[in-house]
Amino acid sequence: MNKNDYTPSESRAITELDLNIITRQEHNISRKKISDNALKVLYRLHGAGFDAYLVGGGVRDLLLGQAPKDFDIATNATPEQIRQLFKNCRLIGRRFRLAHIMFGRDIIEVATFRGHHQEPSKNVSQQSKEGMLLRDNVYGTIDEDAERRDFTVNAMYYSIGDYSIHDYAGGIEDLEDRLIRLLGDPETRYREDPVRMLRAIRFAVKLDFDIEEDTAEPIEALSTLLQDIPPARLYEESLKMLQSGHGLETYHLMREYNLFQQLFPAIAEFFTEDYSSQTEQMLDLVLDSTDQRIEEGKRINPAFMFAAMLWYPLQEKAKQLMEKRKLAFYDAIMEASNYVLDDQVRTIAIPRRHTATIREIWQLQLRMPRRNGKRAFRLMELNKFRAGFDFLEMRGEIEQGDTEQLAKWWETFQNAGRNMRQAMVADLDASADGLPKPRRRKNYRKKKPKASS
Repeated sequence: MNKNDYTPSESRAITELDLNIITRQEHNISRKKISDNALKVLYRLHGAGFDAYLVGGGVRDLLLGQAPKDFDIATNATPEQIRQLFKNCRLIGRRFRLAHIMFGRDIIEVATFRGHHQEPSKNVSQQSKEGMLLRDNVYGTIDEDAERRDFTVNAMYYSIGDYSIHDYAGGIEDLEDRLIRLLGDPETRYREDPVRMLRAIRFAVKLDFDIEEDTAEPIEALSTLLQDIPPARLYEESLKMLQSGHGLETYHLMREYNLFQQLFPAIAEFFTEDYSSQTEQMLDLVLDSTDQRIEEGKRINPAFMFAAMLWYPLQEKAKQLMEKRKLAFYDAIMEASNYVLDDQVRTIAIPRRHTATIREIWQLQLRMPRRNGKRAFRLMELNKFRAGFDFLEMRGEIEQGDTEQLAKWWETFQNAGRNMRQAMVADLDASADGLPKPRRRKNYRKKKPKASS
């Protein structure tokens, strides 16, 4: 997948949507593949006299034979009516009011059909001067809701009434052609919600689809619109992009469209034409490692990814502080960490619990070379030691030399027995690699004379 993988065709205007109903006999979706909790919500809404449809990615993935991550529902019931039907309902959202039906940890999201902004009686929307939707509580019909969807493959509705699929925008055809196509005029739709540019990239990589030509064409020119998106929302989107199992490929496609640069401006300063900088090498390494861990079902921590991505920008900032303010290396790193994280949080609101972990991983890089005495044993007892070591190994792969040797020493030390560990530390104390033992400070103060009896 790359920027030039276009399939020329005309964009489908919102006003030209033609409903195509695919009967139960004509599609492959089975209720056995739909979660029990989603079916409960669908049936209760339908039983109460409301329209109820499974929508969006859930329908798309089921048609592709994949297991949906989420089962979202659309209905003509208002959020307040939904809350009356479900005791386990919680209403959320400012920009668009949504109902979350809680089944323990499983959450089924229910949205009321969205309408057009041109109807004054329903208008509870607000747009910025650039055309971005700030509030969007405009309710309408299923036809209007379909016209408000972003991509054709997400504008399909599975009816619980007769188990048919209502395809409003040729989504079935684009699924067969493996195309991501935006509904309506791309520039207008991107200005309404710039995050749609990120979603186009994410779906293209996730589904291994091409981005339709008209859908792709304005992205690079409009990429700076992402700077107006709230940092908290961009944080959530960044995790979807980079920690979904396709992070490495997603990063490269984002970068081609100038989208990654908007989310991580401090990192983008180190980009080269041949992808040869240490920052770029680390990006490839940490994102590939994250993809592998997800494939193997292992846990991932956003803090580790961000710590690795920002490490070399941190080093450059520390170098500048050492030159300008004559700071010691450790002090420069501590000061630089404040600058780097503050700048990044202005774009992507990394939670404080993660920035604290990022700092710990960075500090461990400064402490791990100091292994003499009892230091090595104490470091291994730290909660974030494993994350610090894993990052040290990545650094060793890129920097080689002393960093690589240090990573190998720690790998051996962890796997060794108690006696072997003590011998390794003793060797350090006796070699030039170990730090000199601190000299005891002599007390030159004059001793007080003893009191005479």
